[in-house]
Amino acid sequence: MPTYNYTIKDASGQIKEGTLDGENESAIARRLQEQGAIVQKIELSKNAASRTGVSNIGGVKLADLTMFCRQFSTMIDAGVTLVRCLNVLGQQATNPKMKYIVGEIETDVQAGQMLSQSMARFPNVFNNLFVGLVKAGEVGGALEESMQRLSSFLEADMELRRKVKGAMTYPVIVLSVAVLIVLGLVTFILPSFMNMFLELGMKPEDMPSMTRALMSFSTFLITKWYMMIAIVVVVVISLKMFLSTKIGGRLYDHLKLKAPVFGTLNHKISLARFSRTLATLLSSGVPILTAMETVAGTVSNSIISDAVLHARARIREGDRIGEPLAKSKLFPPMIVQMIGIGEESGSLDSMLTKVAEFYESEVDAALQSLTSAIEPVMIVMLGSVVGFIVIAMFQPLLKIITNLAGGGE
Repeated sequence: MPTYNYTIKDASGQIKEGTLDGENESAIARRLQEQGAIVQKIELSKNAASRTGVSNIGGVKLADLTMFCRQFSTMIDAGVTLVRCLNVLGQQATNPKMKYIVGEIETDVQAGQMLSQSMARFPNVFNNLFVGLVKAGEVGGALEESMQRLSSFLEADMELRRKVKGAMTYPVIVLSVAVLIVLGLVTFILPSFMNMFLELGMKPEDMPSMTRALMSFSTFLITKWYMMIAIVVVVVISLKMFLSTKIGGRLYDHLKLKAPVFGTLNHKISLARFSRTLATLLSSGVPILTAMETVAGTVSNSIISDAVLHARARIREGDRIGEPLAKSKLFPPMIVQMIGIGEESGSLDSMLTKVAEFYESEVDAALQSLTSAIEPVMIVMLGSVVGFIVIAMFQPLLKIITNLAGGGE
């Protein structure tokens, strides 16, 4: 995990400085606030930033990590030494960034550093969950088992992402084709019709309102296309900047949970990830408080993350896991009851695994229904837009024909 420098005011009013390892600034702030301190400043340690080296290079795919874990587990289980494993994995890595990172980890391990500590240098590749499970495997002497659990977890997560991406591919393609068709009609076909109407003696002010509106839009696209591009760029950049703020991020996460149709889907995805991650951590022997903190950083939604961290704080005070989760109203009764049964029977990890499998199947069913429902909606939307353009182009022609027929009589 990266190291952060902090400045706080303690209970006596004294200003103190120090460093803490954590997943992000929010996690560090929450930990300090739990100790009764008033946080004044938190920033990434410069030493940590220089020590991580290429931690910000990214570019390592989930499939690469899954293969890394599976092969690592197999070799460790076969009795291959840790350094030899890393050397082999580095040589056969097809991703150049992964190859470099594995080489750096091999150097650290040869120098006597723990594997989990070396992996923590690269938080953009090996997240808190990854490092936590490896550390638990090192401490418990079951590194190959931890790697097996990691590979199974990553494979399940990759499959979930694949299903979501696959369900969204069709709508994106249809929407892209629709935009191209509309742009082609407005910028190439419509001007030809307009010139024909003008040659037939129709003045712009005599044209129907639908046609005039479409003409204005077409003229704007043709003569001031650069402004349209500038508007799109400004809107996208402004939206990204707003979403990167704490308020914007929370608002976006709230909308993801409350949006019609997609809100339920996003909620189920977050619950599946929560259950799967917590089950994987607990089955690897990670303490519940550490596991809850790690899970809060992996659910990809600040609203649910805050509920998990609140539950963690209540667990520290002696509460059962299910009670604070139920009070948040973000976790359905089924999850709360299954967690309660798991606590009572001492099989919390297996119960959470069942919950994860249930919600993953729910996500699968929801994606299939969504894909089936989106197709007719997209067709109706495309038909409506194209129909509007066709009517707007033929209204003046009908008016001209009517005038000619009336004049002939």
